[in-house]
Amino acid sequence: MNEFVRRARFGWIFGAVWLFYLNENLIALLGRPDGWQRDVGLAALAGFVALYLGLLGWLGRIRFSGPRPYWLWWCWLVLLALLGLAALQVPGAGFHAMTCLVYIGASAMIGLPIAQAVPFAAALVVLAEVLAWRVPGWEDKGYGLAVLLGAVASGGFRLAAERQNRLRLALQELAELAVANERARIAADLHDILGHSLTVVTVKAELAQRLLDVDVEKARAELRDLEVLARDALSDVRSTALGVRGISLPGEIAAAREALAAAHVSAELPGAADDVPTRNRELFAWTIREAVTNVVRHSRAGHCVVRLSPGSVEIVDDGPGGAVVASDGQGLSGLRRRAEERGARLTVGRRDDQPGFRVRVEVPS
Repeated sequence: MNEFVRRARFGWIFGAVWLFYLNENLIALLGRPDGWQRDVGLAALAGFVALYLGLLGWLGRIRFSGPRPYWLWWCWLVLLALLGLAALQVPGAGFHAMTCLVYIGASAMIGLPIAQAVPFAAALVVLAEVLAWRVPGWEDKGYGLAVLLGAVASGGFRLAAERQNRLRLALQELAELAVANERARIAADLHDILGHSLTVVTVKAELAQRLLDVDVEKARAELRDLEVLARDALSDVRSTALGVRGISLPGEIAAAREALAAAHVSAELPGAADDVPTRNRELFAWTIREAVTNVVRHSRAGHCVVRLSPGSVEIVDDGPGGAVVASDGQGLSGLRRRAEERGARLTVGRRDDQPGFRVRVEVPS
């Protein structure tokens, strides 16, 4: 049970503070001579206090922990019972019994739906005014105004409590959404990392298998590279899970050179990335990683060119494949999301000048 609901269960304590206004009823009843009016009035007063406090405690449990079956009928039943107990005090306490209407009106504003509580409270105000003016010997001590003020105060308390409860639920939903977004981010990063690394591992494993019968030393070298790649991928996965993983543009250029060489794709790569602003480096690094991964996996290309400038990065190949897979792949979807977050434009598709595929990210200046 959350803290807000736990506090609401003890709402009867707040209501009990205002019970001292019933001392008028008590003094009037105790001032009467012994008789059934006095005894019935005292018993009704005690029952009124107990039922009123019980109603407040019950409403505190259901109002902010979700409605329960038949709770509205029970609320109406208790309110009518309170009216009956107030009426039983009239023979002994006289007009002082109208003090009970204040508590009934306040309880109605807390427990009933607003569409029912407002007319009911208004009816109590009218009843208090009519009885004070029409019953002989009764005095008007502002009971109608007291009922009105009590109802308004209770209605304000109820609205504030409901607003606070909605705010608590909204904050809880935001926290859950943040967790879901973080999980999606980690999942996307893991996909990007493992997609690239496993692609290179697969290519090198195939190469090592072919070299076993031709050149054992080269096969061993490829297997050693496989071990290093596997360790690096494991390290990247651990870092990503901990939220501390970074990606560097020079590192991705070097990784692209190695991956393309392993796939027997001739490459033209930039020698340095010093001209690229810091704000663009991470996005460009992800672009090179995703595009080169798609070249190795799907393009069947023989040549790949990576063009890098301060405001853009472009990867083109001369392969016949890759268009459908690369456009619909999860990796490029993640790249598109990253580009949109930074206000960049991602272009993915066939080359216009010659056969092949092109991936380009351009950041507005």
